[in-house]
Amino acid sequence: MKPELLIAAGLLALSLSACGGASDKNAAKAAAAQGKNDHADEGHADEGQDGHAHKEAAGEAGHGEGAPGKGGGEEKPEAATIPNEIARRSGIVAAAAGPGTVADEHDVQGLITPLEGRVARITARYPGPVRSLRANIGDAVKAGQTLATIDSNLSLTTYGISAPISGVVLARNASVGEVAVEGTPLFEIADLSTLWVDLHVFGADASHLRPGLPVTVMRMGEDKGVDTVIDRILPGTATASQSTVARASIKNPDGLWRPGSAVHARVTVEQQPVALAVPLTALQRMDEGDVVFVRDGERYSARPVKLGRRDARRVEVLSGLKPGEQVVVEQSFLIKADIEKSGASHEH
Repeated sequence: MKPELLIAAGLLALSLSACGGASDKNAAKAAAAQGKNDHADEGHADEGQDGHAHKEAAGEAGHGEGAPGKGGGEEKPEAATIPNEIARRSGIVAAAAGPGTVADEHDVQGLITPLEGRVARITARYPGPVRSLRANIGDAVKAGQTLATIDSNLSLTTYGISAPISGVVLARNASVGEVAVEGTPLFEIADLSTLWVDLHVFGADASHLRPGLPVTVMRMGEDKGVDTVIDRILPGTATASQSTVARASIKNPDGLWRPGSAVHARVTVEQQPVALAVPLTALQRMDEGDVVFVRDGERYSARPVKLGRRDARRVEVLSGLKPGEQVVVEQSFLIKADIEKSGASHEH
């Protein structure tokens, strides 16, 4: 669990414990008063028996916040009361449930590559030993900047070779003193300000893709990325994988996206409207079922729901929830934890 979530959970627990302390004092006073009443009723045997039966019935019907369970047992409480200020400080946020959209999405993998036409390979014009090198792999260079000098074997003069484009040095195949052979690449430079993302799509999924579809490109192991669109579907098939290649482009102003890196992407094929939807952050699992927490004032109740279609951000609600009800959409796990804690205390 993230540190900030631990802090929020601790804050909620401490605050509710403080509220519980006051409740315990009130309960002790009530118990003392009840003891006096029981002592006063000792002489009324018949009335005491009837009262005892009524007490048992009342205890079965009213103990805790849950309803009576099967076999004479009692269910765990399914609600919690949290003061608004404590909820605010704990990061608990509720929002009205309503209509939304659920995306038909395809998860694919891909590879980052430089744009064709933005890669330059620099060679020696005349053969001769390399006199000096002025750029290394990873250096950013400007168009016209001198990269190396060479002593020409033909003219017996020293000449320089310069970068034809601005970009980053991807490769250097030269050392001082070595003989530069005419036509052999000494440097490779690429403009990485914009990159291609080649997405590999298999089987029937390829038939759903077309230029213009929204794509979110993410680094491996990450859930957030950059948004772009499919530029084109390449006419051929990748030989090794036998996949269809959908190509998109991404901006790379800070240079953090690197050619050759594997990525994963989410392609949105269609947006489907639904009558009622909630964010995935609103969902929790309780008693082997999906629930959301509905807020009514300072009371938060667990509401079992039947779910339909979902995407990476939201899910359709088919039943169990009404439009306009306030649903906890952030820090819902804190409500679950408090209800389960109350249930554990209740069992003891």
